[in-house]
Amino acid sequence: MAIEFNRILTMLRKERGITQKQAAQDLGISQAQLSHYEKGIRECSLAFVVQVADYYNVSCDYLLGRSAERSGQTIQVEDLPEANTPTTGSVYRGSVLPTMYKKLIENSLDILYDKLQESKDKQLITCVSRYLMLAVYKMFRMMYDASGRNVVGMFRISPARWQGSADAAMHLTEGELNAVLLGEDANHDSIDPATMSLSTERLTADYPRHATSLLNLVKNAEEAMRGLTRESN
Repeated sequence: MAIEFNRILTMLRKERGITQKQAAQDLGISQAQLSHYEKGIRECSLAFVVQVADYYNVSCDYLLGRSAERSGQTIQVEDLPEANTPTTGSVYRGSVLPTMYKKLIENSLDILYDKLQESKDKQLITCVSRYLMLAVYKMFRMMYDASGRNVVGMFRISPARWQGSADAAMHLTEGELNAVLLGEDANHDSIDPATMSLSTERLTADYPRHATSLLNLVKNAEEAMRGLTRESN
């Protein structure tokens, strides 16, 4: 509980734009005590969790990291909106899992590209799109190469070189993307900060249905990263 609670507690305060001192006063505790909660040094009572949930207008499940949705909603496949254009001929043979993940990714991409369109920045759109295409390319080629029946001639990059080349291209694209976002390119106008306003509260307000997909995608991705970290330790 502590890891998720202290992270979310801090995030909610910063999203609201208030100081630790102000939040502590509103919650009726000392700033030092709130600081200990936000750093995960001390465990709080269940009553305080409920108090914080009321204060930030979120659910206790969200505060404890049990739900990616501020309301605490647990989503089902049917709760997620369909993508704008269905993939022709897609058949999942009744399996829920691929349908769920496909919707999470598609709906999250809808938000991402809506923000990119809002930025009206061609270089930013190109960098993000190139990175995503490389990621999809890597997954598709790994699956393709897994079967000896698939012809090698479909790809121009050789089996010995493609993984290193794809990784290098993704790293270079990440660097270019960061330069665009941080305004380091002298020949490129800075991105409007309003376009990058991506708090959970703002996302939920602007994308009342699709935000559920994005927040759950973030939760699932970070759980996967944590799992890899635990295995490496």
